[in-house]
Amino acid sequence: AGPGSYTVGTMSERFDCHYCRDPLQGKKYVQKEGRHCCVKCFEKICANTCIECKKPIGADSKELHFKNRYWHDTCFRCFKCYASLVNEPFMLRENNKVWCSNCTAKEDAPRCKGCFKPIIAGDQNVEYKKMVWHKDCFTCSQCKQVIGSGSFFPKGDDFYCVSCHEHKFAKTCAKCKNPITSGGLTYQEQPWHSECFICSNCKKPLGGKRFTAVEEEFYCVECYKECVAKKCAGCKNPITGFGRGTSVVNYEDESWHDYCFKCTKCARGLANKRFVCHNGKIYCAECPKRL
Repeated sequence: AGPGSYTVGTMSERFDCHYCRDPLQGKKYVQKEGRHCCVKCFEKICANTCIECKKPIGADSKELHFKNRYWHDTCFRCFKCYASLVNEPFMLRENNKVWCSNCTAKEDAPRCKGCFKPIIAGDQNVEYKKMVWHKDCFTCSQCKQVIGSGSFFPKGDDFYCVSCHEHKFAKTCAKCKNPITSGGLTYQEQPWHSECFICSNCKKPLGGKRFTAVEEEFYCVECYKECVAKKCAGCKNPITGFGRGTSVVNYEDESWHDYCFKCTKCARGLANKRFVCHNGKIYCAECPKRL
């Protein structure tokens, strides 16, 4: 802003006021644009109006101007912090208000979504989808602890730390009851950690492998054959229910593969057919007559 373009002095020559024609010799006068006038006429007719206080800028006041706008030097202050801007950098903003450089920077800075205060250069911050927070303002919606630059999970307008997200949203393992944060598998519509879905005997993971469920326990094929499966009364091998011989014949606490349930004498297959038990052995309906 520059000073006003007029001069003030005491007249030593014979001049009359340009406006009221009163003699000026020996009196204080103002010369502006080649015209001499008394102080009274200057303030009434010629003085610029301060854009801040709306009062005339008199001959005894210091005047500042910028882009055809005028201020008393005492009115030339930052609109935000009221600091004097005489000989200081400034910005002319809306409504003809002048701002200091610091307040301008703060006003134009992005606003923290947490505290709504400006985030200025040098502040640590967190940005997510065109939103920004001071680092210490970015907190968990559940526990209110600072997330800062740590991992988080967005849910609508809320943000959760890893721990709160696990307890509030993550699926719970059917075995250990702890949250499943990644991976896992589903069996009978229930979620499991991969490390929890294991053979009850050898403890090997069963994910993606064949297994058998027995009374809420799970067994891999090998352990089921060895430890759990009934032994066929015919071939003495385990009845696993896998592959050939998935059908089983049960009779008086004994079990057979369907292909092993045959007549002791003629070897005719007896699964789903009439049979006779004689001295602990199985016969077709005809062979006992031949014994």
